[in-house]
Amino acid sequence: MELWQSIPFACILLPLGSAAITSVLSKRWARYWTMFVLCCLVTLSAVFVVNMQGFSGSYTYMMGHYSAPWGNEIRAGLLEAVTALFFSVIMLLSLMGGMKKIDEHLLSDKQSLYYVMLLLLSAALMAQVYTNDLFTAYVFLEIMTLAACSLIAARNRGRTLVAATRYMIMNLLGSGMFLLGITLLYDLSGHLLMSNIKEAIAHIVTTGQYKMPLTVVIALMSIGLGIKSALFPFHTWVPDAYGYSTPTSSAVLSSLVSKGYIFMLIKIFHRVIGLDVIRSTGILDVLFVFALVGMIMGSVSAIRQNDVRRMIAFSSVAQIGYIFMGMGMGTQAGMAAAIFHIFAHGISKAMLFLSAGGLADASGNHKQFRHLRGSGFRSPIAGVAFTIGALSMVGFPFLSGFTSKLNFATAAMEMSDLSMLLVLLVLIVSTFLNTVYFLKTVITLYRKPLPGVHYPKEKGQRGFCFHAALVLFSVANISLGLFSQSVMDAISHGLAHFG
Repeated sequence: MELWQSIPFACILLPLGSAAITSVLSKRWARYWTMFVLCCLVTLSAVFVVNMQGFSGSYTYMMGHYSAPWGNEIRAGLLEAVTALFFSVIMLLSLMGGMKKIDEHLLSDKQSLYYVMLLLLSAALMAQVYTNDLFTAYVFLEIMTLAACSLIAARNRGRTLVAATRYMIMNLLGSGMFLLGITLLYDLSGHLLMSNIKEAIAHIVTTGQYKMPLTVVIALMSIGLGIKSALFPFHTWVPDAYGYSTPTSSAVLSSLVSKGYIFMLIKIFHRVIGLDVIRSTGILDVLFVFALVGMIMGSVSAIRQNDVRRMIAFSSVAQIGYIFMGMGMGTQAGMAAAIFHIFAHGISKAMLFLSAGGLADASGNHKQFRHLRGSGFRSPIAGVAFTIGALSMVGFPFLSGFTSKLNFATAAMEMSDLSMLLVLLVLIVSTFLNTVYFLKTVITLYRKPLPGVHYPKEKGQRGFCFHAALVLFSVANISLGLFSQSVMDAISHGLAHFG
C-alpha cells in the first residue's frame, strides 16, 4: 500500500486530534490552528482526488492489527475522494466567511470551544465519507449531532437555546431509530463491516427468510436519517436552527451536516443493503413521495417568510427534497443526480447564508426584506454573491443549480411514463416557486431604500476573509456549472465501484 492511500485515515485523525489541542489554546491561536488544519484537510483531499483518478476502483484500509471481520476498515474510492474535497472546501470557506461574526456573537471564553466543535464536525464528516464499519459510522454520526447542536447553542440567546433543544430532540429521535436499525441488522447478519453485511443480506434474500425484519431495518434507517437531514415532513426544527445561529453555523449546518447524513444513507443503500433489495421493499417509493411533496411545501413556506434567513432555511427543505427525489428514483442516473445536487446545494446554500448576513449587517442588522432594500449597493460583494447563489437555486444556465436540475430531468427519462411526468411537473412547479422568492429577494436588494432611513456604511464591512470567501464560493459555483461533466463523470465512475 502506498503512502497516499493513508490520506483518508489522516483526514479523520487530523481534525480529531487537533480538536484536543484547540481546547487548550486561546481564542486567537484556536482560530489560527483551526484554519491551518482545515487548509491541510483541503490540500490532502485535493491530493487524494488527483491520485484516485489514476486508480481503478476502490480499496480498503485496515485500521489496527486485525483484518475483517474483526477489525475496523476505511474504504475509499473516487466518489469518496470528491465528496471529501467538496466538504472540506465548504467547511473552510464557511469559517472564513463568518469569522468576524464569531467574535461578535460568542463570548470570549466560548470561542475556543466553538473551534473545537468545528474540528470535531470535520472529523465526523470525513468518517461518514470513508468508514466501512456501520457502528463506527453511528459513533461519528452522534459526534456530528452533538457538535452541530453546540454550534447552534453557541450564540447564547433565548431563541438559539430553544432552536438547539428542538434540534437535539428531533435528531435524537432519528439517532434512536438508526441505532435500532443497526441492532436489528446485526441480529440478521452477524456483522458490522458494510461489505460483510451486504454478503449476508444477499444470502438472506436468496433464501427468502426474514423479509419483514429486513424491511423494518431499512425503514428505520431511512426514516432515522431522513429526520436528521430535514426531509419533509420532519423539517420543523430547520427554520430556527438555521435562522438564529451565527453565519458560520448556519452555513455549515445547511450545507454539510444534513449532507453528511444523506451520504451515509446512500452508502447504506449501495454498500450495506444493496440497491436491488432496497427497491424490492418499496421504501424508495415512500421517500420519493415525501421528496416531491417537500419540494413544493418547502418553497411555499419560503415564499411566506419576511425574514431572509428563514426564507433561505425553508428553501433548504425544498432542496433536500430534490436530493431524496433523485434517490427515490432508484436508478444510477437518479443517484448520480442526487449526489451532484449535494455538491451544488452545499456550495450555494453556504454562500447564501453568509452573504445574507453581510447584507443584514449593511442594513442595521435587520433581516426583514423591507430593510434589505438597497443593501446590494451598501455591500456590493455580498449582493453579487447572493445573486449568484439565488440564480443557481433557480436554475440559471452556466451555474451549478441549472446542471443539477438538468440532471434530474435527464434521470427522469429512465422512469415509467407516469413517474417521469410527475418528476418533470414537480420540477417545473418547484422551479417557478424558487423563482418567485429568490428573484423577489434579489430585486429587493437593488431597490431604493426606505425613505428617510440611513444605515451606517461601516456596519456592513466584515473584512477581507468575508469577501474572499464569497468570491471563492462564487467561483466554485460557476466552475461547478461550467465543468459539471467532469464532476458527473467522477460521480458515475465512483458509483460504479461504490457497492
